[in-house]
Amino acid sequence: MTELVRRFAFPLATSDRPAPSGHDFPPRLRALVALVAAGMSVAALVAIVRGLSGTAPYHSNIRELAILIHVATVLPAIPLGGWLILARKGGALHKAMGRIWVGLMVTTALAAMFIGQGGEALHVSPIQIFVPLTLIAAWKLVAAARRGDMKTHRKEVLMLFLGALTIPGLVAFLMPGRMMHVWLFG
Repeated sequence: MTELVRRFAFPLATSDRPAPSGHDFPPRLRALVALVAAGMSVAALVAIVRGLSGTAPYHSNIRELAILIHVATVLPAIPLGGWLILARKGGALHKAMGRIWVGLMVTTALAAMFIGQGGEALHVSPIQIFVPLTLIAAWKLVAAARRGDMKTHRKEVLMLFLGALTIPGLVAFLMPGRMMHVWLFG
């Protein structure tokens, strides 16, 4: 068998480089993502169970539709985003779950625009800087994936997960008075 035939018939067997693993982030970053996804998922689950079961103090924000939509879409986005970053990339399942995750993130951001104080729609607070950042990152990561620019796609997904999902999530859990803080620690 000639070298040319071997290279075209058995490209992975003759390649000098190892077959792609589908895992494209360094181990320390993968560990950070796993820690954030697991920690925030557990905290969210405990807070929701405590809040809905009545074992945590009542919080009046549970009656706001925008907050209900926001919480209902951000909670599954936490573990799903972690899984997408940690799992094998490029397959049909990754693409389908990625579409769902982007939809959840965009819905979460749009709902956040209507979270106000005293029923005011479009009340602006410092944490809402993540709304346009989320929408821009979502647009950029989808556009990058569609044109095959996986380097930009990976960067935007990671920034969306660690920036626009994790930072506001930490604020929600750690800032006294916020619903998730009250439900988790109250």
